[in-house]
Parts: sequence; C-alpha cells; structure tokens
Amino acid sequence: MDYELKKIRHVALDMDGTIYLGNTLFPYTLDFLHQLDELGITYSFLTNNPSRSIADYLLKLHKMGIEATREEIYNTTVATIDYLHAHFPEVRRLFLLGTPSMISQFEEAGFISVPDSPTDRPDAVVVAFDMTLTYARLCRACWWVSQGLPYLATNPDRVCPTNEKTILVDCGSICRCIEHATGRCPDITLGKPDPNMLVGIRQQRNLQPEEIAMVGDRIYTDIEMARRAGALGVLVLSGETTMQIVNEAPNKPDLILPSVKELGELLARSRK
Repeated sequence: MDYELKKIRHVALDMDGTIYLGNTLFPYTLDFLHQLDELGITYSFLTNNPSRSIADYLLKLHKMGIEATREEIYNTTVATIDYLHAHFPEVRRLFLLGTPSMISQFEEAGFISVPDSPTDRPDAVVVAFDMTLTYARLCRACWWVSQGLPYLATNPDRVCPTNEKTILVDCGSICRCIEHATGRCPDITLGKPDPNMLVGIRQQRNLQPEEIAMVGDRIYTDIEMARRAGALGVLVLSGETTMQIVNEAPNKPDLILPSVKELGELLARSRK
C-alpha cells in the first residue's frame, strides 16, 4: 500500500462524516489538511448534499477554520447543472424538490424554478435532498414524473449523516417514495457514485486516476465512485459505515482507516 500511496498527488475528500459530522469539525481535520499542504498534496471537497450552495459551503468551512476556494468544492447541484447543459440544452424550466439555497444555484445558472401549479408545465423534474419538502410539492413532483418528463436525481444517498438524534431522509429515499407512487425511477442519478466529479478533478488538474485518493465514509457512494473512476478508495469509519457493513459489501475499499488522521500518517510515511 505504501507504493500506491506514494503516487497520490490529490486527495478528494467527502465532507459530512469524513472531515466533520453535522456542524462539528473533527479535532484532527485541520492538522490533516496542514499535513497535506506540507507534503505538497492538493485536495478538494466533494459532497452529495446539494441542500447548500457553493457559497454556503465556503462559509461553513470558513467558520470551521478551513479556507477553501470555489474551485475546490464540488457538489451535486453543480454536477446536475453540468449534466443538463450537456444532455438537455433545451431545458430551462424545472420543477425542483430542493432547498431555497439549491434552487438559487439553479437560477444563477439560468434555469427557471416552476411553481407548484397543475397548469405550469416544467421541462424536467429534479429531485434532491430537500429539508423544506412539503407534501403538496412531493405530490406535484409525482404528477410531473408520471407524465413522462425528464426526471433527474442529484444523488442516491438514503440518509444524510448527523450527530443529532434523528434520521435525515435524503434524496434516495425521496426518490423511492416517488417510485412507489409512480412506478418510475430517475432517468439519471448524479453525484457519487457517478464518477463525473472525479473525472472533472482529474482533467482540471492534469492527473492520472491512480494519482487521486477518494476518501469518504460510505462504500456505496464514495468508494464505489473511486472504483468506477480508477482512483484509490479510502474508507474512513468516522461516519456512516461500520465494519459489519464492510464485511457484507461486495466491493471492498482499497484502504480502511478509523479517520483521515491515520491517512495523513500513512501518506507522510510513504514519502520517507
């Protein structure tokens, strides 16, 4: 493994469950990032959570003591917008299940958010992690999906990690509800494990797949994306995944560690 780690030039970091949990930064995160800087290893932040805009994430990281740039953050709103531009260039009017912050990011990209009306027909439906979801909008989304409009999901996550005593129902669970009501799954599900975010990092930074380590707390999103992109998949046990889940998973991570703290130590050792 030292040989594989020695080749790493960039670390792609999942956020919630990997560098923080909810609104709490892990105590080792800042030291880990400083260690990457000292080793000359660049890094970026990836998240399947589209409920916040890029500006919101920059502010959240800043409050935690992490100074990131817009180019260092990739979320599934960006991935979905890029996909719509590439594959549905004629689409402008969207029925969106998402937070106001996410909707504003679509509007900044030139899309129109269609109101909840039976006569105001959208061009496509986009479903995301929506903490502002209402029953009426869920029903309207089901109606437009049942009419055969293009139907996109921003991410497949069933729940969002949290350190609170609740379950945060995520996009994948909302889509399962829509499927049960309409018999239809999304035409495309963006975000991890779709490899496009890692491909974008690789092209932007002129890297080879084996020079990227994808680090996250979920096998079915973070590690599966690494596998599809040809990157090194590093699972940390600081979030959702337990060793029982690892043992039952068909595709194993390349590396399993308690946290990013241990990854920093291994990367430093591989350079000696």
